[in-house]
Amino acid sequence: MSRKTQKRRFGLPSAAFAVGLVLASLGGTAARAQELIGSYVAYIGQPDLFSSKGARLNQPWQILRQDRANFHRYGISQPGDEFDPFFGSIDNRGEMERMVMNGSIDPQAAKRLVQGGATVFVRIYGSGNTGTSLTVTVAK
Repeated sequence: MSRKTQKRRFGLPSAAFAVGLVLASLGGTAARAQELIGSYVAYIGQPDLFSSKGARLNQPWQILRQDRANFHRYGISQPGDEFDPFFGSIDNRGEMERMVMNGSIDPQAAKRLVQGGATVFVRIYGSGNTGTSLTVTVAK
């Protein structure tokens, strides 16, 4: 067997092994970046459907954000609302839109949430004190 043949024969598995190591290390980082860092249950009532200035909100993330502002900042809550340590921060509430966009909410669930009178279960994913996405489940 020639030296050139040996390189070809042994070079590909070595390259594949190196690529595998890189992918495995990246996969491990991505998995850690998406750990569950909090969750809460909330009832979306009439006060949650309107901004602090009285404007009707029409996007799920706006209503979720208002619900958390009502709970943490204004002391407005409905039976079933739970405390969460993450959205007590105004900065974290400011990230609500991005987190919903990076997460998931079923279109029908989003419609029920916008109508109000629904209970939401929100899971907050991220790393440490940094949230990256939300998953939202809605029950009417």
